[in-house]
Amino acid sequence: MSSRAMSSGLDARKAQPLPISSNPYYPTVKRIIDIVGSLSALVLLSPVFIITALAIKLESKGPILYSQIRVGQGGKNFHCLKFRSMTADADQERKRLEGQNEMAGGVLFKIKNDPRITRVGKLIRSFSIDELPQIWNVLVGDMSLVGPRPPIPSEVEHYTSHEMTRLSVQQGITCIWQVSGRSDIPFEQQVELDIEYINRRSVFFDIKLILLTIPAVLSRKGAY
Repeated sequence: MSSRAMSSGLDARKAQPLPISSNPYYPTVKRIIDIVGSLSALVLLSPVFIITALAIKLESKGPILYSQIRVGQGGKNFHCLKFRSMTADADQERKRLEGQNEMAGGVLFKIKNDPRITRVGKLIRSFSIDELPQIWNVLVGDMSLVGPRPPIPSEVEHYTSHEMTRLSVQQGITCIWQVSGRSDIPFEQQVELDIEYINRRSVFFDIKLILLTIPAVLSRKGAY
């Protein structure tokens, strides 16, 4: 475990309670937005789901969907869904590629020209189509439309107490750093932007971030 991590484990690194929204109805309204938004998106984007599934199946062997354990609010694990954008043995290959990690700090693992990514995978990643199955995670309550991105357990092992603050609210599909440069933003700055969201969160701010996500995705800036 890195020196960044606290030796006494995740429980000892729980962040201090943060200010809650001044609007007492915010959690209820946020959940309504999540349900209505995710149901609408599943219907409207169903052609994209079908085309993407066919393209993945035709190009390479392996499942269409990739289920990965992610850490949610309060350190609770859940199965996060994505369209498979890598070869079927990508998890096994990661150890061989650890030395090529381009993200500073050693918490996140990103390689711009990751050899495990398929041709279809490269295309769907550039437009964040690979993340669309997480709309189902939102519908069932694992995630929200807006919130800090859910990390994998091996990343959380390296979190400091300050970074654990990201897990004090429900994780989401989009947040401030997703509309401000995506993977081009260093991890430390991602954390600060997530904490900024946690302190500013409101119905209006959530809707604003959802709307800003559309041009951010279409621009493909910071897409790996």
